[in-house]
Amino acid sequence: MGRTADAIAEGVIIATAAARLSIRNRILVDAIRNDSTFSVDAVKPFARQTLEALADEQSAAADRARADWRRAWGKQSDPSGTHDYRGRDSRNLRRRARQYTGVAKELRERATDDAALEQLIEQARDAAWGDVESNLERRLIVEAMRPDLDPDYASMRAARMQSIRLIDLPRLSSHQRRLSTSQGSAPMIDVDDSGPVPDGGSPEGE
Repeated sequence: MGRTADAIAEGVIIATAAARLSIRNRILVDAIRNDSTFSVDAVKPFARQTLEALADEQSAAADRARADWRRAWGKQSDPSGTHDYRGRDSRNLRRRARQYTGVAKELRERATDDAALEQLIEQARDAAWGDVESNLERRLIVEAMRPDLDPDYASMRAARMQSIRLIDLPRLSSHQRRLSTSQGSAPMIDVDDSGPVPDGGSPEGE
């Protein structure tokens, strides 16, 4: 189990990381879906509620550990499962309850500390903007890529053209036939899977 203080510190780090992730997601949703302007004060109530909810989870875990401790007290038989505790587990269960309680206490203190909340929100905002930046960079690379700048263009062109010939064009032909049938006219496109993909021009006869 380790020292109680070390376990509490580790638990706070894990819980804070979970809170930061939730706040980051909230910032992204507000910005993308709701078109909201970022504001620390606007996010602060959500950040506080998130920390309080995590503290409640830790308190509930402490209550369960204490209940397990009471049930295990005096039992000396062999356990039937992982959570079938016995008297020899009492020390660890008491320590675990103290650790959960310590984490809950620290989280509640941070939930009432404006400076701690603002620092957590700023960290979450940096993470959110980092995600946005990465997504934009990837999209710009894809959309701005030219054949002469893509080192894999030549090697992948044959595969792309084959995909068009074997998948996209037959699918388009089938779609056109369905449309023509529903409209009572002849199909406009007929695809020969064995033929090459035309580079341009107009259908024969036009």
